[in-house]
Amino acid sequence: MIKWIALLGLALLLTPPLNSQDPDNPDAPPNPELQRQEIINLERETARAIMLNNGTFFRRVYSDDFTGTLSHGQKVDKNQLINEVQNSGAKYQTFNASDIQVRLFRDTGIATCLWSGRGFFNGQQIESQMRVMHIYVNGPRGWHVVAGQSTPLPPYLPHPL
Repeated sequence: MIKWIALLGLALLLTPPLNSQDPDNPDAPPNPELQRQEIINLERETARAIMLNNGTFFRRVYSDDFTGTLSHGQKVDKNQLINEVQNSGAKYQTFNASDIQVRLFRDTGIATCLWSGRGFFNGQQIESQMRVMHIYVNGPRGWHVVAGQSTPLPPYLPHPL
């Protein structure tokens, strides 16, 4: 009996944990809640970068082959999106991402959220809301946006994004 207990203890000691979350172990299964939170943070950072008209965030997080559609139907690639964010003429007082929902499928994440912004565009005050969807792919350098779609909510006002 003591031999069996000793063997069982040795086997448990040498067996790697099934739910390992060890960052030093690349073979460990991913933590879905941690991945979800990473994407939620990226969605909030996206809104902040738009509010500040800052293209640096998009250079880092959006993939080189990004494709998207702005709220007024214009198709954009990464460079066009960065140009639109930096040079749109929009000056935001607030721009927030809320109601962020994330679904994960292996190395792909789909985020949907509500963008709400208030500021000035073409000399006129604007308040707008959009439903937004971003497709993320997780690679060696982390999560990157590969596609996006913005849909304006009524009332439909001119908006750069």
